[in-house]
Amino acid sequence: MTDPKTPSAPEVKQEKVGVGAFIALAIAIVLFSGVFYKMPEAQKWLGAFDFTTLIGKFGTIAGSKNNFTGSAGVSARAGFLFSLSLFPGVMLAMGLIEVLSHYGALRAAQVVLTPFLKPVLGVPGYTGLALVTDLQSTDGGAALTRALYDEKRIDRKQLTTICAWQYAGAGCINNYYSTVSGLFAMFLCQVWVPVIIILTLKFCGGALIRFTLSTLYKKDFEK
Repeated sequence: MTDPKTPSAPEVKQEKVGVGAFIALAIAIVLFSGVFYKMPEAQKWLGAFDFTTLIGKFGTIAGSKNNFTGSAGVSARAGFLFSLSLFPGVMLAMGLIEVLSHYGALRAAQVVLTPFLKPVLGVPGYTGLALVTDLQSTDGGAALTRALYDEKRIDRKQLTTICAWQYAGAGCINNYYSTVSGLFAMFLCQVWVPVIIILTLKFCGGALIRFTLSTLYKKDFEK
């Protein structure tokens, strides 16, 4: 008598993936990957296709260097104002993904990314959009991951693996080009090399967490 198999998260219903779905996926990757972030002046118009550029930034109050959140805030009041500043990014990310998903981006991601993500991280391909979004927006990536879990498209083990991947070097594209750009002139390698290393280590970390959950904590995910 065989042991009952552990139920897995339901997969997205297989539907025909047309050219439009792959175009939607390509647009999603371009928007959230930071390809057009911090473009030279001549190609600055390409920033219109970048998620961080689309979010924009808050203006400052007259006669001050601070926006509506102010400075020196503490406790719950400061936390509330900070949470308000996160709303535009999360809402824009969710809205863009919803539109792109309508045109088949998730189905295309399932076809294109599953052969890579499944063996490495043990997650289906449609989670790739949540991973790509995390490269620029930690809040957007977290919101998309939560939505996938609430819709029961991923189980707890996959959720933990995705969160581990996102947590390490979260928002790396945005942070790298905005914070480290002042040191580019001192680099002894091409500026894109550290980005490749960061992404590689994110996948190594995710794979390590997946291995740990499948061995040391295997019994925690049997039911």
